[in-house]
Amino acid sequence: MSKIICSAAIRGAKKIIDMAEESYEEALKKYGPEQEVSFPNTAYYLPIIYSILGAKVEKLGDMKDIFQECRKLLPPVVSEDIWLPYLGPALDAGMATFFAEEMFEAIRYLNEPNFYTKTEDPSEDNLWLGAADDVIFRKRGVEFVDGTAPGFAAIMGTPEDKEVASRIALELQEKNLYIFMHDQSNGKNMAELLVDNGVQVGWNTRLVPFGKSYTSAVFAIGFACRVALAFGGIKPGDYKGNLIYNKDRTFAFIMAFGPVSDEWYANAAGAINWGFPTISDWDIPEVLPTGICTYEHVVSNVPHDEIVQKAIEVRGLKVNVTKIDIPMAFGPAFEGERIRKDDLFMECGGGRTTGVEVLISREMDEVEDGKVILEGPDISDIEEGQNLPIGILVEVAGREMQSDFEPILERQFHHLINYIQGIMHIGQRNIMWIRIGKGAVEKGFSFKHIGVVLHGKLHQEFGAILDKVQVKIYTIQEKVDEVMQLALKVYEERDLRLGSMTDETEEVFYSCTLCQSFAPSHVCVITPERIGMCGAYNWLDGKASYQINPTGPNQPIQKGECLDELNGYYAGINEFVAQASRGAVTQVSCYSLMNNPMTACGCFEAIAAMLPQCNGIMVVNRDYRGMTPSGMKFTTLAGMAGGGMQTPGFMGVSKHYLTSKKLFMAEGGLKRVVWLPKMLKDELAEKLKKRCEEIGMPELFDMIATEEQGTTEEEIMSFLKEKGHPALEMETAIG
Repeated sequence: MSKIICSAAIRGAKKIIDMAEESYEEALKKYGPEQEVSFPNTAYYLPIIYSILGAKVEKLGDMKDIFQECRKLLPPVVSEDIWLPYLGPALDAGMATFFAEEMFEAIRYLNEPNFYTKTEDPSEDNLWLGAADDVIFRKRGVEFVDGTAPGFAAIMGTPEDKEVASRIALELQEKNLYIFMHDQSNGKNMAELLVDNGVQVGWNTRLVPFGKSYTSAVFAIGFACRVALAFGGIKPGDYKGNLIYNKDRTFAFIMAFGPVSDEWYANAAGAINWGFPTISDWDIPEVLPTGICTYEHVVSNVPHDEIVQKAIEVRGLKVNVTKIDIPMAFGPAFEGERIRKDDLFMECGGGRTTGVEVLISREMDEVEDGKVILEGPDISDIEEGQNLPIGILVEVAGREMQSDFEPILERQFHHLINYIQGIMHIGQRNIMWIRIGKGAVEKGFSFKHIGVVLHGKLHQEFGAILDKVQVKIYTIQEKVDEVMQLALKVYEERDLRLGSMTDETEEVFYSCTLCQSFAPSHVCVITPERIGMCGAYNWLDGKASYQINPTGPNQPIQKGECLDELNGYYAGINEFVAQASRGAVTQVSCYSLMNNPMTACGCFEAIAAMLPQCNGIMVVNRDYRGMTPSGMKFTTLAGMAGGGMQTPGFMGVSKHYLTSKKLFMAEGGLKRVVWLPKMLKDELAEKLKKRCEEIGMPELFDMIATEEQGTTEEEIMSFLKEKGHPALEMETAIG
């Protein structure tokens, strides 16, 4: 490895450790060793230190040992006339850099609690988001698991020209990457240049301004470490497992713009430990031999119009982007883009006008593949602010197409239309809403482009069951009303078909092992009355997925003989799970929280947990950040329910499973539920009330406590007694 780079990395590491330790000593005098320190709302402590060393830094005093470790790792500073550094010492210096920077940032949170926004998007007066909390991490981290986001580009500094910066950011977005932004070059930073050029930044557009200094690079590396811990089954302290996992699965790289300081070299050396190379536009020494990284470690002098492609090549990232022929940029990075009032050109549906979308299957000779028609005014025919009704009718045909697949395909409209830069899609069916931004109109957006997107992407993603797709878009009220009448009839028939399915009417259930490579013993069993715990896959989704990809993560399970109707033990399910988990799990109950509950990876929408004193069950959703009557917050409970383990009394569930007839059937069903966060109870209110009526207890809804009644078992018990909750009279659920 280059002597210049190694020397600079070691010098930079020493400066950073000295700076961090000075900050630590000052904080120690000010607050004392018992002062709690942390990143906001996370169960991962300081994630790099936690994942690599297994150390839980919870108080200032805990940092002392970590600084000693930094000093042990730090090689001597290199003299001019002696050749000492090789790759190993530089990597050690880089690792020590990240430990020191993570502690420095934790102390910054203590000293300056409002330095970062601690939100998903920038605020009006603060651009810098700081470390992602666990709610953001869970929502975004899973995208690194399912391939929606293959990796991230950690930007250090910026090109000086805002147009160049915007073009590079857009090219990275089109590759579906996250862009994590840090530090500045010659007084300029990339995030501010993007905002100045009218580009939306924040987690929703994958343009994430972590921090204004180089020390914020630990938020990017820490995010990668948490992915390995949460989804990869890597244990804290298994540094080798964490580094290898990220090298093989998280396709990340450093992109450095402008002069490279010793501190940047130190951070780059640290990133190489994870297999993340550095690509720079500056004239710095290169490290071309392979070794730790997949290919080269440091590549320099790359022109701005080539730097994205070069970075992807060096990292070994295989990006498969099929061009959709529309004038706007297109990809998952734009799914979270908002069209605000000042950006709005016009809108359709959403209560402003009539809006409806529906997909139906036809006979082969009734569909002309690739046909996209528009009847009514187009964008170019109207003035700004002139809203139009819209009816989107997608007709498909295929030899393997079934009517059961219609709602699954239709549900793709939401994210596929949102993939168009400058277009915002909300809702579905006859409550859909489209907002069209001025930027899209300036680039030549036409309603026909929606048809082009739906035709192309439905073919790409569902080619195994679709042979033909045609799209008809109407913006004339009379024609939209016709589509509405057709759609309402289709919706009614569809809901009746889905609603009539039960676990007893179907002999085949479906597995989901999408996350098994990250939690090897986890097998999700999806039944007609039990949606996947992530909330994203129901029984029909599993069936469609198997038809589309017969060797994929959703496999049919012949449920076989029912061994225990109350607990939901089936011979076929036990046999399948034992085989799919490689013997780690031999029995799974479909309907019990206490007896061999279903395993989870970590992607669940909510967690169910037994409350022994109350003889009842609480369910807490991921978005609720407060304390629960179990004495644990969601982040702590997640450690009990995830990782592919079976922990009686703790189980991941989807939110809407709470309205299923099979909910906790072995424990008495909905009558056993005693506590929900208010936000979850309100979200499911209508369906929960209906379910309460079905079981003959309409008053049960008002008997379920929320945090307004208490967050301890004692407080909840008092409320339950006052209301006469049925759980108090039920047989104890804990044997």
